[in-house]
Amino acid sequence: MAQVVEKTGKTVQEAISLALEELGASESEVDIEVLEEGSKGIFGFIGTRLARVRVTLKETAGSIGMKFVRNVLEKMKVEADIDVEEDEESVYLRIRGRDIGIIIGRRGETLDSLQYLTSLVVNKNTERYKRVVIDIENYRKKREETLVRLAEKLAARVVKYKKPITLEPMNPYERRIIHSTLQNNKYVETHSIGEEPNRKVVIRLK
Repeated sequence: MAQVVEKTGKTVQEAISLALEELGASESEVDIEVLEEGSKGIFGFIGTRLARVRVTLKETAGSIGMKFVRNVLEKMKVEADIDVEEDEESVYLRIRGRDIGIIIGRRGETLDSLQYLTSLVVNKNTERYKRVVIDIENYRKKREETLVRLAEKLAARVVKYKKPITLEPMNPYERRIIHSTLQNNKYVETHSIGEEPNRKVVIRLK
């Protein structure tokens, strides 16, 4: 999608509307420069000069994040499509394509690293922090569902055998899922032990 377009029209507003349509943006998302005001000429048609505008799409947290991720994927020689959604608090980047498992890495470590670096880029020189979430083919949703099932299964085992269970090392995102899944459990409680990157969740009886 073009970031800058120039359009002509019978009026300035018509030229702006044509530019916005091509960019798929609203006036609040662009900068507008009027290059020619236009004129009707003699008798309203002889020597008529069209209005001309230059419309530039403003850079947003989402567009910055998308550009950074696209550059990383190009250097990794990975072909993929990137969809971006943005609200006042977060930027969501969804990556789709073939043979993109390399971006996920072992237990999502590469994906987490990419998300962390993208967050640094997006929030550089900004006053308001925005959370960045990158997902690939719904990997995070599937992983979350797996961890929820695991937490519930292990909690039941702790209750049955009355012995604590220590899980394998997990990143903060995964540990948070385990904690939140069991935070309202009547019989068990969770806490984390160890240092990053080998920090683990322990499930034990209350």
